[in-house]
Amino acid sequence: MSTSAEPPAVADDETAPATTPPSSSSRVLIVWTGVLAALVLAADQLTKWWAESALVANAPTIPVVGDLLGVRLIYNPGAALSIASGYTWILTIVVVVVVVFIVRAIGRIGSRGWAVALGLLLGGAVGNLVDRLAREPGFARGHVVDFIDYAGFFVGNVADIAVVSAAVLIALLSLRGIGLDGKRHTDEEPADKADDSARDDQGDPA
Repeated sequence: MSTSAEPPAVADDETAPATTPPSSSSRVLIVWTGVLAALVLAADQLTKWWAESALVANAPTIPVVGDLLGVRLIYNPGAALSIASGYTWILTIVVVVVVVFIVRAIGRIGSRGWAVALGLLLGGAVGNLVDRLAREPGFARGHVVDFIDYAGFFVGNVADIAVVSAAVLIALLSLRGIGLDGKRHTDEEPADKADDSARDDQGDPA
């Protein structure tokens, strides 16, 4: 006579997995994304410190690899290639929005590839954001330190390298159909088709 009280307990057990916390592998990916971002930020700021200590602003380029690569210190008020140099405030706001978006996206990460991409992107974005917030001529109007001269076409820094690398990696992951959660978009199609066929079977008359 006591068996009538057992089904509700079974139902409670069936709903328990829905409230389980994120897996340990996801937490590891989040941690490593943050570690990579911190390493990129440190490398960017240390190399900028070296450039300001060892180079003279706006001096001729010092060759490192022939005419292909050199070092030359400049202060860039704009974006890459000195674009939008008169809109430093707007660029700062855009970078802040990007950083907030990346931080929120990291919580849903489930792929090592995306962990690397977002770590590089976050570290690079914060690296240049630090310059805009802390350097002259003032808060949110600071000029970014650039010192890597690419054959005279443009001058960049370590943060730029990280951002470009992240963009390439994100493009490759997208082309392969790998989502932020680590699942391939094509992997979801069979399940969707199975659900559709199950609905069709249920709708057919016996």
